[in-house]
Amino acid sequence: MDTDQTLMALLDRVAQRDEAALKSLYDLTSGKLYGLALRVLERHEWAEDALQETFLQVWRTAPDYRASLSPPMAWMGLIVRSRALDLLRRRKAEREHLSDDIDDDGMADRLEGDTPDPMHTSLASQQAWALHQCLTRLENKQREVVSLAYLRDLSHGELAEQLRLPLGTVKTWIRRGLDQLRVCMARFA
Repeated sequence: MDTDQTLMALLDRVAQRDEAALKSLYDLTSGKLYGLALRVLERHEWAEDALQETFLQVWRTAPDYRASLSPPMAWMGLIVRSRALDLLRRRKAEREHLSDDIDDDGMADRLEGDTPDPMHTSLASQQAWALHQCLTRLENKQREVVSLAYLRDLSHGELAEQLRLPLGTVKTWIRRGLDQLRVCMARFA
């Protein structure tokens, strides 16, 4: 049984509220999902929180998982990334609240619409699968630069500095990579 089949079988059992299956799923996937959370959040304690929230959401939404729409790791990767970004938003809101008095109405207006509903979650899962398929078609360097820019939200200059590459090269790789992704993603639209 390959990894995807194993994970799909575990998700089916989790959907039926099998706690042992959740533990097995955690044992098999938590390392990679924690790594993704850490790349987004860059703080170990926050990544641990995001991972915990991810598995709580997996427990709650496993019945909604559809293998035909997304591989299991892409689906769980989307969840962990969403939980990590939610955590960043909460931390940012907490910092803003401490630094100046923000009224609750102003905060509600800015955050309105950020919480995914089931329809958007399903669509995002389909898009994550399509994006994964398209990313695998990019050259390794383009994939790396586009992924770093996307996951870490780094500017071209920050990427060039981090990768020790000329700024023009980074810009070219990102532009070409995004062009190829745009064409590829259009096929899935």
